[in-house]
Amino acid sequence: MRALSVGVVGAGRVGAVLGAALNAAGHRVVAAAAVSAASRERAARLLPDAAILPADEVARAATDLLLLAVPDDMLAGVVAGLDRTGALHRGPVVAHTSGAHGLAVLGDVNGMALHPAMTFTGADTDLDRLPGIAWGVTAPDRAFATRLVADLGGVPEWIAEESRPVYHAALAHGANHLVTLVNEAADVLRAAGVGEPGRVLAPLLTAALENALRMGDAALTGPVSRGDAGTVGKHLDRMPAVAVPAYLAMARRTADRAIASGRLRPQDATALLDVLSRAAVGSNA
Repeated sequence: MRALSVGVVGAGRVGAVLGAALNAAGHRVVAAAAVSAASRERAARLLPDAAILPADEVARAATDLLLLAVPDDMLAGVVAGLDRTGALHRGPVVAHTSGAHGLAVLGDVNGMALHPAMTFTGADTDLDRLPGIAWGVTAPDRAFATRLVADLGGVPEWIAEESRPVYHAALAHGANHLVTLVNEAADVLRAAGVGEPGRVLAPLLTAALENALRMGDAALTGPVSRGDAGTVGKHLDRMPAVAVPAYLAMARRTADRAIASGRLRPQDATALLDVLSRAAVGSNA
């Protein structure tokens, strides 16, 4: 692909990193919109050659590709604002990085939805995580999208317009809730007197994640998958009250999956399900 002239609206954790990746691939980010102090610092570090301009001027400066890297719920407003100023001319391809939105949010511009299936911190090290990742893409011009994703070292995963919210829900459920789950487990370990929860959890959770991705529900282990009602009851009696609702929700869903996959026989699950039901009633009282 020939070198593209690129503008980035939103030099946040995602936009600045993707802009730097485009520069590294031989394209040129000519302008970026950065409002907050953190965004301006990020742009200066990752996009040193880009002019920092208002969003409408960034859109006009981008002759080939305009990248909109703004939060999901802000995207429609940003598009509408750029459209009102006449900045969304028909020259460049307009790509947004939202997982939840498809093409409809862009109106009638030449656009694409280009979502990296990766978590970002806005640090330089994020660039090292891009090679090989999947990109959730919805685009009329698949050839251009494929070349652009390839330049970024990724692989396109084609998502239908109507499936974007479900696609995004899956990633949020997996990645965002994983962070919550890990931190909940760390808090409960601290309550048990463990001084360095990360040291205890890292090898266990790494193995569990690898097994789950490789084996699916066959990777289920532990008291819920065995139907150990007494053990689960002790957990619920003794763990910090703030952690009980999340434990209950996950235990019930784990039991459902264990039964459906044949890991736990329904007749062996009766006592366990009774413990979970009674605890749920008690937590809602």
